[in-house]
Amino acid sequence: MSTTITINGNVVALPTDPRVSLLDFLREHLHLSGTKKGCDQGACGACTVLLDGEQRILSCLALAVQYQGRAITSVEGLASGEQLHALQQSFIEHDGFQCGYCTPGQICSALGMEAELRRGVPSYVTEDLGLDTIAFSEDEVRERMSGNLCRCGAYNGIVAAVTEHHMQSHARAPAGETS
Repeated sequence: MSTTITINGNVVALPTDPRVSLLDFLREHLHLSGTKKGCDQGACGACTVLLDGEQRILSCLALAVQYQGRAITSVEGLASGEQLHALQQSFIEHDGFQCGYCTPGQICSALGMEAELRRGVPSYVTEDLGLDTIAFSEDEVRERMSGNLCRCGAYNGIVAAVTEHHMQSHARAPAGETS
């Protein structure tokens, strides 16, 4: 049985205490402070990270040992060296943050949301559940991002940043592939 986990591309040993949350493992054991502890109850989304590059999870509600042998990406794992991820850059350009506390969770959640759309996972506002492809819309963004709270109220900038990223990613995707 694997006793390791991959965090941002690096294989690391899991904590010996099985009660350590994934959030505390990232912040206290690995000193990755990007993922935030907001409510510590899964209600605010500040702790959102990506599982296997696509599925968003609330790291405050997850035990690190649950993900042994799996890959976790936190906001620190999105940039390539000094080059920001395109969504991070879009957040800057659209003022998708004010204090910045929720921003790492918002960004990870938005990337997970885009993966859900690619997989055809419907949301509450999806109009036609029979379609294999779900149309991107601001209503879809708002609904799917509703689990990530921003106390500063930067929601319009967040939606604009996610929309721009989606449109640019879609334009760059090879024929037959969408983001």
